[in-house]
Amino acid sequence: MPIDPSVAIGADLGARTFSWTESDVLLYHLGIGAGSRAGDNLSPAALRYTLDNAALQVLPSFGVVAPTFHDTDPPPLDLPGCDINLAQVVHGSQSISVSGALPTSGTATVRTTLTDIWDKGKAAVIWQEGVATSDATGEELWRVRSSIFVKGEGGWGGDRGSATPVEVPGRDADFVASYTVTPQQALLYRLSGDRNPLHADPDFAKTAGFPAPILHGLCSYGIVLRELTDGLLGGDAAAAAGFTARFAGVVFPGETIRVAGWRTDEGIIGSATIEGGERDGSPVLADCVLTLA
Repeated sequence: MPIDPSVAIGADLGARTFSWTESDVLLYHLGIGAGSRAGDNLSPAALRYTLDNAALQVLPSFGVVAPTFHDTDPPPLDLPGCDINLAQVVHGSQSISVSGALPTSGTATVRTTLTDIWDKGKAAVIWQEGVATSDATGEELWRVRSSIFVKGEGGWGGDRGSATPVEVPGRDADFVASYTVTPQQALLYRLSGDRNPLHADPDFAKTAGFPAPILHGLCSYGIVLRELTDGLLGGDAAAAAGFTARFAGVVFPGETIRVAGWRTDEGIIGSATIEGGERDGSPVLADCVLTLA
């Protein structure tokens, strides 16, 4: 069978040592839309994402992509006990928690474990968790947890899994912003280490059931975190201790993402939907929670 839970669950996916520089941080921030608004090139607040000086900061979401940032091949799917291919897979959810402000350069090692597989009948959900530690100090830098949704798998009678949805407050949002995805957004973002052809090759996208290449889920994830950080945390990336979201729908380059955020006692709850056009109101991210440092 394509997925064998008895082999997959609990499998140690190994350790990977990686390094990053200020240039990588700048490219990542540009890939998630930093500096794209009129006047951002003159704004000290906006330049904290896009200028390599003493004020440069790092959004926590950079930690998600840092280990594979310099990869130039499509992401491998050689997971133990899982015989799947890229055309079946979409990102399900992502979370990161950081131990403190991320350094603008460094070397770290991440160790990853395949922690669970859910049987959704006509699909499977595969969960992974990773811990990154600094090679210089041995201290933990961040933790990540993610899931991928594998179409066409499942049906072996396994655990369906469960998740508690995050309720959006029943009042007006404390912050609302709109970000229009540029036509080349996915082509720029893929330089952050995700060369999945689903986001660049029109023919591949059609084989996966989409009319055109779609934006990386993690690009939407970074866009929403950046907008919430700017709108509700004064643009201070160090004020964010973590970010969790479920990928609820696709985004096509050229569409506009509406981001809303609510301050709560537990942190910031966010939502992201398509704004305008035929898909107005379609979900982008759900169950968004930004935890505070």
